[in-house]
Amino acid sequence: MTDTGSLNLDWAHALIAGFVAAGTREAIISPGSRSTPLALAMLRQPGLRCHIAVDERSAAFFALGIAKVQRQPALLLATSGTAPANWLPAVIEASQSGVPLIALSADRPPELHACGANQTVPQIGMFAPWVRAGHALGAPHAGFDPGYLHRLATQAVEQAIWPYPGPVHINQPLREPLLPADPQITNDEPGPVTHHFPKLALDTGLMSELAERIAGRPGVIICGETPADPGLAPAVTALARRLACPILAEPLSGLRFGRHDRSHLCVRYNRWLADAGERQIARPEWIIRIGAFPVTRHLQNFVSATTATHVVFDPWPRWIDPPHRITHLVRGEPADLCAALAEQAPSPAPAGWLEAFMTEERRTAASAEASHITAVLDEIPDGGALFVGNSLAIRQLDSFSGVSDKTLHCHANRGASGIDGNISTAAGIAAAHGRTVALLGDLTCQHDLGGLALARGRDLVIVTVNNNGGGIFDHLPQRTLPEFEQGWRTPQAVDFGHAARAFGIDYAQVDAHDALRLALHNALQAGGPHLIELRQH
Repeated sequence: MTDTGSLNLDWAHALIAGFVAAGTREAIISPGSRSTPLALAMLRQPGLRCHIAVDERSAAFFALGIAKVQRQPALLLATSGTAPANWLPAVIEASQSGVPLIALSADRPPELHACGANQTVPQIGMFAPWVRAGHALGAPHAGFDPGYLHRLATQAVEQAIWPYPGPVHINQPLREPLLPADPQITNDEPGPVTHHFPKLALDTGLMSELAERIAGRPGVIICGETPADPGLAPAVTALARRLACPILAEPLSGLRFGRHDRSHLCVRYNRWLADAGERQIARPEWIIRIGAFPVTRHLQNFVSATTATHVVFDPWPRWIDPPHRITHLVRGEPADLCAALAEQAPSPAPAGWLEAFMTEERRTAASAEASHITAVLDEIPDGGALFVGNSLAIRQLDSFSGVSDKTLHCHANRGASGIDGNISTAAGIAAAHGRTVALLGDLTCQHDLGGLALARGRDLVIVTVNNNGGGIFDHLPQRTLPEFEQGWRTPQAVDFGHAARAFGIDYAQVDAHDALRLALHNALQAGGPHLIELRQH
């Protein structure tokens, strides 16, 4: 009769081998006791690159960063109890932003639940409603079919990728002894399952109707955060040329940076839309929106004020319409839909419509302030990655990035827009992409100082803009309250130099943009992890 420890290890190997056969290549392990068979199976799986992260919250955001780049699910592992509960913020972010993850939690067996057993909490359903699927497995048992676990892993990977990428939770109870006396893996490796994901068919009749609705009328294309697609920029810009309309594109759209046509691009809208009423900026009669809803409030208000034709191109089964203005929701790949609409040859907008927007762009560009944003973007090498934190950082990037021929891969955690786990996410991006710069506020950086442990050994430069607390609140109504400084601005006295040195990371402090530029240049030349603090107070 097979002993429990051997069953655990054989079962774990079959499950992990199934993930590898399904295309999973990255695993993030938070050490623990109950997860031992699964951790050993991961560490002995040659097709898997394993990362060790003591802090489960950091581990989950690190996995999120890897998956953002690879668009394939990274595999998370933690022991039982509160350990997997620490994944929740990252699971929510992955769900909201459409990033694939596999969260594999070890658990106590059923007989140890609801009886006061140590380190035991209800884990099944812990992440509902944030996961695309949940699998509550039984404890390993004699006579199991490895093929069942192989195909379960394949199913979980598919659920994490299609039709709407996101997290999948698998809960695995394990009985003691967790390992045999001589832990040897004997199961055969499974063969892969070939996936054929369907592509949404184009409705030419609908494209003809849309073309008729927008032909000859003034309108705009708005591009928010979208998954990386090399075909999107040429397709969107070709449609804009056909329609003689502007493209209002966020930095996360992938349209601001690169060698494609940017002649119809508006990127300083947050500055000139602020006084659009006074300057009598004309309202569009139609909007085509691609990707997530805009970051900045002025563009949000601009969208909300349009009550005519409001078209959203989105391949995922989600609903992104905070102003409740959608008239046409078209499921499909945005690049394909833009090309199909352009093929209908709708007549362009009236003369002067596009030029009115470009005039505002030129006017604003002439007065654009040189900021730390410019310094950061100038120093990032062509092909590098930029991760930007939430609150003030993303809004400053939106306002001041401009455009460039340089190819930059921009990322942010905009699904739930939290400031948690940003260093860890940036470290995951660096692990998958290589050279990465993270631009974060001081509170965002303080919120994830433990993530510096994952920055070690990565080609990651963290630029922390220290404005002594929550600078975003200076732009909100709370600033007039007598309790503002205490309850919202929350000035801090964190020594980021000590924090960096505690984790063995190079540190520099600067107080001017020219000094920032030099420090960033030197850090990128040197390689490895660096923390640069830009003090603005």
